[in-house]
Amino acid sequence: QLQLVESGGGLVQPGGSLRLSCAASGFTLEDYTIGWFRQAPGKEREGVSCIRRSGGSTNYADSVKGRFTISRDNAKNTVYLQMNSLEPEDTAIYYCAASRFLLCFVKGAFNYWGQGTQVTVSS
Repeated sequence: QLQLVESGGGLVQPGGSLRLSCAASGFTLEDYTIGWFRQAPGKEREGVSCIRRSGGSTNYADSVKGRFTISRDNAKNTVYLQMNSLEPEDTAIYYCAASRFLLCFVKGAFNYWGQGTQVTVSS
């Protein structure tokens, strides 16, 4: 059974950092494009970052460029999202998702989703 499990969320002060993990079971992450999405209360789910299955190219939403970094550890079958300089606007549930396509922020292209992890940025 294909499964994605996120972890690493929590409460952090503005300016702080968190590292989210997305661990896969039942399939090899390297063979999929992995995206990080987030959904804040009352807002639509939006793409944050992705790492493609071919070549590992990455993309970032403008709102997180220079602050977030996505990476993949093939040996651990895990994708990470390092989040620095966090802002209250980053507060959301963060989801990772897997796609066989090379599209990054198109939710419909992602077939498998994790359950999400809450990130709260507040003083």
